[in-house]
Amino acid sequence: MKLFHSPASPFVRKVVVLLHELEKADDVEQVAVSTTAFASDPGLVAINPLAKLPALVRDNGTTLYDSRVITAFLNDLYGGKMYPTGTTRWESLTLEATGDGIMDCAVSMAYETRLRPVEKQSEPWLDAQWAKIERAVSVLNARWISHLSGPVDMGHISVACALSYVDLRHDARNWRAGNETLAKWHAEFDSRPSMGATKPPVG
Repeated sequence: MKLFHSPASPFVRKVVVLLHELEKADDVEQVAVSTTAFASDPGLVAINPLAKLPALVRDNGTTLYDSRVITAFLNDLYGGKMYPTGTTRWESLTLEATGDGIMDCAVSMAYETRLRPVEKQSEPWLDAQWAKIERAVSVLNARWISHLSGPVDMGHISVACALSYVDLRHDARNWRAGNETLAKWHAEFDSRPSMGATKPPVG
């Protein structure tokens, strides 16, 4: 299988962290792609009409996307336990969606500041996206620590990758202020070998 990726993408990192947690990182070839919202890579378009990363080309030639589809597939393929059964499953899925939502907002902010000329950037847009991140982080800190303190599942991985991406692109905004419990959890999770092996390049 081939995973089309960019090392800075938090959605890609989520998939690769899962592979490391399942001890299957060597089973999937990682194919680096340089693509932006304004200039889609033709090779990526050929396998994913949305031209978004990650995209997983299976051995039969079919492609899976987005990250939540890929992680669910890989977890099933390799007999993982990252999606619990029973009522806990819905908590895990909601937590994963929260992490992915933080990623969406943070990536949108990065596009605004890194791809658009300064004179065309919208401060109200940036503020609105950051407000969503702030609300999500506050809820994680207040309501989700008990789940995050339990057995690792895809919710943990998504949230950890999301917060690490916020650190990478928007560190000056300091999401940790007032969210000390979540900050402590993130520091501990970030020390896992799977996180260390997938740290994105700075820049």
